[in-house]
Amino acid sequence: MKEIRTEDAAGMVLAHDVTEIVRGVRKGPAFRKGHIITEDDIPVLLRIGKDHIYIYECPEGMLHEDDAAAVLGDITQGEGLRRTEASEGKIELVAEHRGLFISDVAALNRVNSVEGISIATIFAGLPVEKDTKVAGMRVIPLVMAESVLDEARKAAGDKPLFSVRKYKSLRYSVVTTGTEVFRKRIEDTFTPVIEEKLSYYGSGMVSHETVDDDKAHIVEAIGRAVSSDAEMIICTGGMSVDPDDRTPAAIRESGARIVSYGSPVLPGAMFLMAYLPDGRPIVGLPGCVMYAKRTVFDLVLPYIEAGIEVTKELIVSFGNGGLGPAFPDYTKGRN
Repeated sequence: MKEIRTEDAAGMVLAHDVTEIVRGVRKGPAFRKGHIITEDDIPVLLRIGKDHIYIYECPEGMLHEDDAAAVLGDITQGEGLRRTEASEGKIELVAEHRGLFISDVAALNRVNSVEGISIATIFAGLPVEKDTKVAGMRVIPLVMAESVLDEARKAAGDKPLFSVRKYKSLRYSVVTTGTEVFRKRIEDTFTPVIEEKLSYYGSGMVSHETVDDDKAHIVEAIGRAVSSDAEMIICTGGMSVDPDDRTPAAIRESGARIVSYGSPVLPGAMFLMAYLPDGRPIVGLPGCVMYAKRTVFDLVLPYIEAGIEVTKELIVSFGNGGLGPAFPDYTKGRN
């Protein structure tokens, strides 16, 4: 720190809070530590009795916290995000539109391992609304060596760490399986749940067929759904290991590539994820999706709607936090 005449302080970094007292009105900081002094600030400082102030001298190769935060913004800001102006050394990233928050968690961990770097986010894979704050970042010291920020850039890699992917509002077909539903012994209460969940993404159902538990009939119904203009096929019912539950085998015989039959999520252990040869997703939903508020389907669906391939590795990662009550109710904020 260095003492300097206030009249000579424009462009310099304030090394301490400057308190202003207005009798009967307020007592508090007129300027905070780290503030970059402007010409307009000088009369204010003189009026509150600061003829001399202490400033930080930023030597060659060092950056003020606001400038360092801007570097972190460059490292992290990808598509679908806007950044705020630096305030007291902090920058935030905000969603420009509804979509899925994507984070390179491994790269984020590497960057946060660099001494003096602090980047905090919401959980990766969460659906967000427009103007949702998804990340905040700053450096810990008031000034930071450029070499440290170079280390952070290297740890981040070549691509921005975060983005918000827009939903594609897919057209979908539903194949309902179950002799009890086909024979109208019970009402189909599953399809309305599917319609409600997918309406959040602006998706619409283009066909719906109900078949009995005959595997050949299920394969044929899936084939008719595949022949439609549906961009996603959803099969409900018959997903357990009971001998008369034949939907998984029918999906396999449809020519689909099975990504995973089973997930480390409760409820939703019997979930099936597959892709047709042309890349269209086909899912098998266990009965829990019909009655439980949040299941594995609510974790997978945002990725499908954002056009991101659901891999075995992604499904495996859902085990951390995959116990139902921890699921967020992201539909509360929908428009």
